[in-house]
Amino acid sequence: MAGPALSSGLDSPRVAELDRALDKIGVTRSHHTIIFLILIGCLFDSFEQNAVGIVGPMLREQWGLSASDIGLLNTVTFACAAVGRIISGFIADRYGRRVMLSIDLLLFTLGAGICAMAPNLAVMALGRAVVGFGLGGEIAIAVTMLAEFCSTKFRGTAVGLVNVGAGGLGNFLAPGFGLLVFWMFPGDNAWRWLFACLMVPALLGAFYRRYIPETPRFLLSQGKVKEVNAVLSRLASGRLSKKNVPQHQYITDDGLAAPNARIKVRVTEIFRGALARRTIPLCITIWMTYGAQISVLTLMPTILVALGYSMSKSLLFTMVMQGGSLLGAIAASLLGFHFPRKRVLTAGAVCACLAALTIGFVAKSIVVILIAGAVFQFFVLLLNTTIWIFAPELYPTRVRAFGTAFILATGTAAGALMPLVAGRLFDAFGLVGVFGLAAGMYAVFVVSVQSVPETYGQSPDALPLPGERPGDDAAPTTKIVQPG
Repeated sequence: MAGPALSSGLDSPRVAELDRALDKIGVTRSHHTIIFLILIGCLFDSFEQNAVGIVGPMLREQWGLSASDIGLLNTVTFACAAVGRIISGFIADRYGRRVMLSIDLLLFTLGAGICAMAPNLAVMALGRAVVGFGLGGEIAIAVTMLAEFCSTKFRGTAVGLVNVGAGGLGNFLAPGFGLLVFWMFPGDNAWRWLFACLMVPALLGAFYRRYIPETPRFLLSQGKVKEVNAVLSRLASGRLSKKNVPQHQYITDDGLAAPNARIKVRVTEIFRGALARRTIPLCITIWMTYGAQISVLTLMPTILVALGYSMSKSLLFTMVMQGGSLLGAIAASLLGFHFPRKRVLTAGAVCACLAALTIGFVAKSIVVILIAGAVFQFFVLLLNTTIWIFAPELYPTRVRAFGTAFILATGTAAGALMPLVAGRLFDAFGLVGVFGLAAGMYAVFVVSVQSVPETYGQSPDALPLPGERPGDDAAPTTKIVQPG
């Protein structure tokens, strides 16, 4: 039996009209505003992900927690982030990207408030669980929305900027944010003030509701042509305010599609037929790179201490290596405008593999380790960010949010599990074990990514993509549901 169609579905000529309209509109001030608002939220996401590590020493002193207790808080956060991504994608494909972004922001803020008032470890863990649901969902929906707002050429750069704000700049600035809060609010409750300050993004909710519209691709998938034209007119005008924006008919509104039509979709589509041949290889790919990255980040201070360096020097050396992360995210965003996704991923994975082999088998001095480590982090963030660009382009609109969320959730799960394997290898084989594992994972990455179709320069609703058989676009398992 043939798998689901790759088309977005209701009206392919209208999808083509939308592609042409977005390319004609290009990049306007409206796009800049949307990107800025989403990136601010992603920046605070990154601060929140680093919060437990920043306040950990204070919690250990006040509550008598062990290192395992602190690790448990991180485990809860990332486990719930994986679940939150999948649930958010499921809801966003049915009720809209914009509404899910606001819900995730509310969960993020609620969780930070619970953490700020937590009297003990159990309540803190509850707060981190709520934070995790919001964090995971917001990132997945952010990359989906930017992919759907932007033109063919610009969407790679726009989506890449999410990881510049979250993975690159956010991780780099998070310790400084903590120091600033502790300076402003000194004392035993400084850690509570940190979580309280992380509730500030709640203010973004008002801006989201006022300025960020629903994406035109989602609206078109619902048959809401009038609303699509209104959003495109706002994008073209450079003003996101609804007032005094001249309306232009970018998409033909002939009344054939019901204005309030809603598509009922089975999320299992991404695991069947042509879509499965996109989902499975990319899941393997992201498992390899996320697992390798988090394993190295988790164990690097321990590795350096085992090599004879003090804890303070080990943390400093780790920060130096992390300097490559921001540059890697920026590079991915720039390359996303000019180069095919698979070419960037293949070349980056080969370079990450070579950097890992250098650290594990060649490096004999701390200078070589630091240089190779920074190079390794550069290519890791280049790869991770390019996957963020790639994933939304592989799925049609009706399952794009869920497909993207599932891919990113797979990476989160890898980050939770692979450090356990890497830790055992370090105990048994030392530096060679950890970086030999990382090199092997990037070798698998190179092989796996070759079977995923290229999306660069294509409509995200193209059927089929280059390299796929025309027969892969069988009839979709969707139906239109009229309200009432």
